[in-house]
Amino acid sequence: MLAIKFSRKGKKNQPFFRIIVLEKSKDPWGDFLEDLGFYNPLTKECSLNEKRIKYWISNGAQPTGSVHNLLVNKGIIKAEKVNVTKKRVSKKKETLKKAMDRKEEKKPDEKKEKLKKEDKEKETKEEPEEKKPEGKSKEDKKAAPEGGEPRPDVTSRREEKKEEKKEEKKEEKKEEKLPKKEAKEEKKEEGGKEVEK
Repeated sequence: MLAIKFSRKGKKNQPFFRIIVLEKSKDPWGDFLEDLGFYNPLTKECSLNEKRIKYWISNGAQPTGSVHNLLVNKGIIKAEKVNVTKKRVSKKKETLKKAMDRKEEKKPDEKKEKLKKEDKEKETKEEPEEKKPEGKSKEDKKAAPEGGEPRPDVTSRREEKKEEKKEEKKEEKKEEKLPKKEAKEEKKEEGGKEVEK
């Protein structure tokens, strides 16, 4: 597919553009099919070959947005101008949109959870009270067993077991030390008896 593009030339801060015809995917600084004129944005000087531009457009070459607007200004093409500038979205707006999207994603989950809770509540209300076993409920048993004291949590049981194991290890170490001390005392006694003899 052919395109009519600007090719930038000139020094730094002193641009001028050649208007060229080339393959759309090619680099505008490389080879081109034909040079159709030039445009200097600083002096607004413009030289265009109208016959060749119309020829290439009739053969299917499409001008880029900025070239199209230039051709409309010069009266070569009778059409409306094209909006060339891209709308820039500020970073704040992007982050707000992302945050709103995340909230919207979470909302359906929350609604489902609420519906489940409501269904459970309805089921408990619908069950007749006669079906419930007599005596304390499970919650009551967990809260206060027969002694009246609340049951310890599973985590407190684990902590108690760990403490018991630590105490057992300490006792084992003490028991290992006691035979050593006794052996030392016996050696001293034997050593003292030998000296007395």
